Amino acid sequence: MRIITTTAELAEFCTAARQEPYVTVDTEFLRERTYYSKLCLVQMAMPGKDDSNAVLIDPLVEGLSLDPMYELFRDGNVVKVFHAARQDLEIFFVDAGVIPHPLFDTQVAAMVCGFGEQVGYEKLVRAIAGKGLDKTSRFTDWSRRPLTEAQQKYALADVTHLRTIYEFLAAKLEKTGRAHWVEEEMSILEDPETYIMRPEEAWQRVRTRTTTPKFLAIVRELARFRESYAQTKDIPRNRVFKDDAMLELASTKPSSVADLGRSRLLLREARRGEIAEGILAAVQAGLNCPPDKMPQIDRSREKLQVNPALADLLRVLLKAKTEASDVASRLVAPSADLDALAAGLRDVQALRGWRHEVFGRDALRLCAGQVALTVRGNDVQIVEL
Repeated sequence: MRIITTTAELAEFCTAARQEPYVTVDTEFLRERTYYSKLCLVQMAMPGKDDSNAVLIDPLVEGLSLDPMYELFRDGNVVKVFHAARQDLEIFFVDAGVIPHPLFDTQVAAMVCGFGEQVGYEKLVRAIAGKGLDKTSRFTDWSRRPLTEAQQKYALADVTHLRTIYEFLAAKLEKTGRAHWVEEEMSILEDPETYIMRPEEAWQRVRTRTTTPKFLAIVRELARFRESYAQTKDIPRNRVFKDDAMLELASTKPSSVADLGRSRLLLREARRGEIAEGILAAVQAGLNCPPDKMPQIDRSREKLQVNPALADLLRVLLKAKTEASDVASRLVAPSADLDALAAGLRDVQALRGWRHEVFGRDALRLCAGQVALTVRGNDVQIVEL
C-alpha cells in the first residue's frame, strides 16, 4: 500500500494522473472540535483493476505541499470522481480556493440512474462492484499516526471500488442520454457560493417560532457574532453558544454580565470574557437596529392558496414519471415545489433544465387542464384532453 509523504512523490503521481481520463478522490477528516474540517488523509486512484494505481496522501506530514494535487484538480482534461462530494470540496476550497473541475459525483449520478434517494457508497459497491466493505474504521481518529492496516485498507477501498462505480454509471448515463443531467447538478457543486458561509447570513439557519422583526434583528446579530467568532477561533459554533441559548438571549435581552449569569442555557465559558462582550454588543446592536434594516421572514409561500387536489395529482404524476424514468423523485421535485406549482407559482427548480424534460412539461400541462391521469393495469398514464 503506497503512502505519499513527500511533495516530490505527490508530483510524480499527479503527473501520471494527468495522462488519464479520470481519477477517483476521497478524504478522511475530523470536524468535531473545529469549525473548519481538519484534513487528515487524501485517497486517490487512477484507472485500473488493482491497488497499484492507488495511493494514500498524508497531508499531516511536515513539509508536504498539496500544490501538485491542486494542479491536477484544475486540469480540465481529467474528470475528478467523488462520492457525496460536498464536504470534500469544501475542504479543498477553504484550504486553497480550489474546486476540482470537471467533477463527477457518483451519489448524484446514482440517483439519476435509479439507485434511489441519497444512495450510500457501501450500497453502490455491493450493487455495482459486487464487493463488501469493512466499515469498522469509519469513525476512527484519522489524525493519529501511524495509521493502522485496517484504516489504510478502508481508506483505499473508498477510491478503488469507486473506479468500477464511475465507469458503470458513466456508461449508463451515456447510453440513456442523461449525462447532461448530472452535468447540470455538478454546476451547483462547482459554484464557490456553495461553500461560503457569511456571518451576516447565519441567522437564516436558526429555527424560531418568534418572527417579530425586533426579535429577528437580535437573532441576526447574535448569529453574526457567533459565526465570526467560531471562524476566527476555528471552533464549532455550538461551542460558542447553541441555538436554544441564542433564542433565550434574544428573548431576555441581557444588558450586563450579571444578566448573562442568570441564563439557563448559556455555557459557563460564554458568561465572561470575549464571548460575553460579543453577546452583549450583539444584543445592543439588534435593539438599536432601525426598523427599515430589520430582517423580515419571507411569508409569501405561507400565504399561497394551494389547490390540495391538484397537489395530490402532481404527486401522482411525479411518482409515475420518475418510476418510468428510473430516477429518484426527490431529486426531480421536492414536496415544496409541488405545492408551489399547485398554488400557481412557476419559479421552481422542477420546471428548469432536465427536470423539465422528466416532469415539468407534463406538470404544467396538468395544471393547465390539458391532460388528465388514468390508471391502466399497474401504470398511471397521461390522457390528452
